[in-house]
Amino acid sequence: MRDLVLGLDIGGTSSRAQVGDLSGRLVGSGDAGGGNPNSHPPEDAVAQVTAAARAALGDLDGSAVGSAVLGMAGVSAMTDPRVAGLFEQGWNSLGLHCPVRIVSDCEVAFAAGTAAGAGTVLIAGTGAIAARIEGHREVASAGGHGWLLGDEGSAFWLGREAVRHALRTLDTGTAPEGLARAVLVTALDGEPGDEPVRVRKQLITAVNGAPPIRLAELAPLVTAACADGNPAGADIVGRAAVELAGTAVRAGGSGPVVLAGGLTAEGNPVGTALRAELGARLPGTPLHLAGPGAAGAAWLAALDLTPDAPRYPGI
Repeated sequence: MRDLVLGLDIGGTSSRAQVGDLSGRLVGSGDAGGGNPNSHPPEDAVAQVTAAARAALGDLDGSAVGSAVLGMAGVSAMTDPRVAGLFEQGWNSLGLHCPVRIVSDCEVAFAAGTAAGAGTVLIAGTGAIAARIEGHREVASAGGHGWLLGDEGSAFWLGREAVRHALRTLDTGTAPEGLARAVLVTALDGEPGDEPVRVRKQLITAVNGAPPIRLAELAPLVTAACADGNPAGADIVGRAAVELAGTAVRAGGSGPVVLAGGLTAEGNPVGTALRAELGARLPGTPLHLAGPGAAGAAWLAALDLTPDAPRYPGI
């Protein structure tokens, strides 16, 4: 009897899988490395995704899975016949006989935060995107334009603003302290010199010579500075919250707002400021933090089999 479901939450750094039954019981879970074919060679991505699914299945026969949902950013990659073919081989290796429905990471994140069928989800991590959900499906989105064109309020944006703050400090000839100094020590991999003109050039060269995504690694410096009461850190965090809230509002729609991604977590200054900003802009709107994405994907898979599927633990 095919009464099991498989949920997959696939990212650039990790792949997570959960197997559950139609009673809401979690049967197994598994983790592996990054499996998004947008950021990894397709063969490597398939290997990681199937490894996570195989770990979740354990000794279970894949043919017992009656429904499967995979959530990931950039689902258009799966329309490439070669990529789709490689993933089909992966499903066959697991013994899956059911179709694997591919959905956006926004749909999975929303399902991981609320049982409501409609509302808004905002994901704020390395990048930032919001989506309007209706009938558990994404119908519109805002943001998610990537590091060059947008992703305001994301970890990339926080890092870039931190570097700009350090450069403005050096432009004035002021000795860098607080956040500016932390940026220089991290970006230059050591203590900066005491010549602002030379240090300024070194910082520009180091940042422009590194992959743009490396800017996201500076985001923790901003949140730590904010937590320590540093005015520059607090200013950047406050502006990030305004940008992220604006992205969520642009996505439109009514219903609850689900927050997902590392920047929205409890204890993160950006998340704290964001909840306050959303509370002011959308008074009375329920705010939920997303649980495990793989559990949200498994629940969506269960809904494909029965409209009364119970929620899984953690969501």
